[in-house]
Amino acid sequence: MCIYALTVSTMEPKNVKEAMTDPAWIESMQEELLQFKRMDVWVLVPIPDNILPLTLKWIFKNKHDEEQSVIRNKSRLVVRGYRQEEGLDFEESFA
Repeated sequence: MCIYALTVSTMEPKNVKEAMTDPAWIESMQEELLQFKRMDVWVLVPIPDNILPLTLKWIFKNKHDEEQSVIRNKSRLVVRGYRQEEGLDFEESFA
């Protein structure tokens, strides 16, 4: 067992409450937020009165090597875009 393995959690949390009980997952979440700052893609803005903001959700996944050993804890902060309603929150959109 290598020293690095001691800083990785084998548990995969189902929600933020579970993740906040494990220092390895807290560190993973902090890395994700720092990456937003480094990439300059996160701007805090005031919410207008007539706008319902989209909510965020944390996704937690363990990354494995060829032997299926956990090598990294990956946290992603994603927007819940599926909560938008066409015509109300946006007009036509094409990907």
